[in-house]
Amino acid sequence: MGGGFLSPLSIFLLVAALHLLDRLLEFVKKRGSRSGEQRRLREEINKLLKEASSLSTPSTFAQAAKLRRLAAAKEKELVRNQEEEKKEKKWSYDSYARVLMISKVLIYAGLIWLFWSIPVAAVPQHLLQPFGKIFSWRAGDATSGQVMVGIIPWLVLTSRASKFLCEKLSKSFFHV
Repeated sequence: MGGGFLSPLSIFLLVAALHLLDRLLEFVKKRGSRSGEQRRLREEINKLLKEASSLSTPSTFAQAAKLRRLAAAKEKELVRNQEEEKKEKKWSYDSYARVLMISKVLIYAGLIWLFWSIPVAAVPQHLLQPFGKIFSWRAGDATSGQVMVGIIPWLVLTSRASKFLCEKLSKSFFHV
């Protein structure tokens, strides 16, 4: 308890940062990227289809059909490139998500170990009137009229609050 590095606010900010990283990873995964080769293929396909549509006379039908076949082959190549990139990205994002999840578990476990029998925060009893006993779990009782909040309820509370805030922030900034 107190204003040190592991104050209730710093624990909340740490949990919020973990949730924000999770949302950012999710946003980057959904957004995807287009490589220069894929853009080049799209431009070539559009150019070929434009040329084919401009050849509308019966004497240029064979040339237009050839251009359409070439565009179809390039579309297949584009789809193949997209599938390969999707597989690579999925593996990459899954490994980042795994590392983030392991980090969350280790940080939560470390905080629980550090604050197991020490209260994280003291809150006036009238603010937590019906739930005072739940929040003071394993943190001892206060005789000063304040409820001593334990680490597990504090982590649950900050996790839910930060998840809510991150969802609101991601909707406004990332448009997920």
